Amino acid sequence: MKKIYVIKIGGNIIDDEEKLAAFLKSFATQSIANNGGLVLVHGGGKLATRLAEQMGIEQQLVDGRRITDAETLKIVTMVYAGYINKNIVAQLQANGCNAIGLSGADGNVILAHKRTAKGDVDYGFAGDINEVNTDLLKALLEQQMTVVLAPITHDKKGQLLNTNADTIAQETAKALSAVYDVSLIYSFEKSGVLLDANDDSTVIPAIDPSSFRELKAQQKIFAGMIPKLDNAFAALDSGVKKVIIGKAELLEQLINGESGTTISNE
Repeated sequence: MKKIYVIKIGGNIIDDEEKLAAFLKSFATQSIANNGGLVLVHGGGKLATRLAEQMGIEQQLVDGRRITDAETLKIVTMVYAGYINKNIVAQLQANGCNAIGLSGADGNVILAHKRTAKGDVDYGFAGDINEVNTDLLKALLEQQMTVVLAPITHDKKGQLLNTNADTIAQETAKALSAVYDVSLIYSFEKSGVLLDANDDSTVIPAIDPSSFRELKAQQKIFAGMIPKLDNAFAALDSGVKKVIIGKAELLEQLINGESGTTISNE
C-alpha cells in the first residue's frame, strides 16, 4: 500500500518568508523522493488579520478560533485560497515539485456545513467538515501531483466557509487512510510536544493513550497542545497509521521518525 503523508504547516512558518521558503524546498525534495504522495494543508498565518485591520474590519477570536463574519470571509478567502495557496504552489513548482492548489470548493474536494452557534457564540461563516472527496484526491495523487489545500470549504449551496486547517488535515488523513498507508504530520515552530512550552529540549518522543492520560492528569502538557493531541488520537482511531508533531525545519527527520513526537495507539 502506497505511503501518503498529510502535512499541516503552522502559521508561524507561513508568516516568515525565509522559513517558509526553506520548508517548501525540503517539502519538494521529499515529494520528489516519494514519487508524489504528499498533501500539504496550510492556514493563513497573520496576513488575514493584518489585512482586516488595515481595512477597518474588527476581528474576534473565541478560544483561538476566528469569528468569520461576511466581510472577514471575503478576506480569508482572498488570502488563504488566493495569495498564500498560490504562493506555496509557485514555490513548489520552482523546486521541481508539480503541485496543484485547491480550496474545498474546487472539485468538491471538501464539503462542509455552517457551524451551529454554541450558546452565545455564533462563529459566523465557519465550516465543520462533512466529507472529503477521496476519489479526486486519489486521482491527483496517482498522477504524482502534490495537493496543496487551503482552509476554505463550501456547503454545495454556493456558500464558502472558513474551516480550521488542523481539522482539514485530520479529516483528509482519515479519508485517505481508506486507500493508503497514511501518516499525519503537524509541522510548526516547536520541536514537538514539550514538557516545558518554553524549552525545545523537553520534547516527549512518543505518546500513547495511557501516557497521554497520565500527562494530562499531571498537567504536564501545554493546554494549547491538548486539542491537537485529541485530534491525533481521533485520526488514529479512524485508520491513520501514525501522527507526528514537530519542527517544520526538520521535515525529513519527521517523515523518517527521527524527530518530534510520535503519537500512536501502541
